[in-house]
Amino acid sequence: MLIKSRYSLVELLLWTRWETLVFLLLGGGVTALHHLAGFNFLQLPWAPIAIIGTAVAFIIGFQNNAAYGRIWEARKIWGGIVNVSRSFGFKVNEMITAEHAPGEVGAEELRREKRVLIERHVAWLTALRYAMRQPKPWEMFENHRTNREWSAKVCIPERRIPLLEELAPLLSEEERAVVGSRGNASTTLLFLQSKHLRELKERGLVWEFSFLELENVLHELVALQGKSERIKNFPYPRQYATLSHFFVWLFLLLLPFAAIPEFANVATRIAEAWPAVAPHFVWAAVPFCTMVSWVFHTMERIGRVGENPFEGSANDVPISTIARGIEIDLRQQFAFEPIPEQIPALFDVQM
Repeated sequence: MLIKSRYSLVELLLWTRWETLVFLLLGGGVTALHHLAGFNFLQLPWAPIAIIGTAVAFIIGFQNNAAYGRIWEARKIWGGIVNVSRSFGFKVNEMITAEHAPGEVGAEELRREKRVLIERHVAWLTALRYAMRQPKPWEMFENHRTNREWSAKVCIPERRIPLLEELAPLLSEEERAVVGSRGNASTTLLFLQSKHLRELKERGLVWEFSFLELENVLHELVALQGKSERIKNFPYPRQYATLSHFFVWLFLLLLPFAAIPEFANVATRIAEAWPAVAPHFVWAAVPFCTMVSWVFHTMERIGRVGENPFEGSANDVPISTIARGIEIDLRQQFAFEPIPEQIPALFDVQM
């Protein structure tokens, strides 16, 4: 849904503040037990933990690469929808003519037919973006507290207005009834487009070659819709997503038990040179463990929220903005009123 222009460290810290608090409490608790309560047995060798950290880093890297690949593929698909929509617009404008009509056809009638085709195409864009916003069982963005806070601050259009209400200005009452009775609204609208083009061909308003060209554009739209649906309906494999989450937390829970003894050993070595610092140096393990844990967990979480590029996070593809931009372009080229305003960006984020 959304593409953010920039991230600041403050925003990332706010986004991960609850996990950061957990890391602070974990590091501080283990340090207190080790240093104050004398539980010196609470320690693990550093080498195995470092090996686990290296493996976790590879897993997170793989997850982030896969998540970014899904986002980038979705962006390319919707970029293709932009291009094909513009192509459809100028082909409709140039190929719907009275040149081969058996009788006299007025300019107003041609304009009316073009408007029906263009507005039905806008309806297809609307139905497709609504389908992409439908929640799936494997989408977990809203499960996290700070993600829900984000969703409450922004206004995702597809969550505020029902689909049929959004389609009301674009389709006839009969077409809305047909779309509402079918499971896949966007596919139904492409069928209606094809049927309409055939009727225009039979009336002589579309030459046979032009009809084939327009049908080819519909075929491209079908292909792009299928690609978008493939990303939406096929999740990032759960075994990779779940195991990477578990492995990250395993490493984060074990980290203090290996890092704190190392800081205690350093305190012993500097005791003679820095007698005032050495007794308290072990507490430096708390910010160290917190920073390392924050980096690993934040990278894993960024990959997790990027797995589903239409779910509603700040890093998703801004399909609402893209669809509205196409509608504005088409209406301006044909001078079809009303021309809507672009969906405003909130917090430097496009919807």
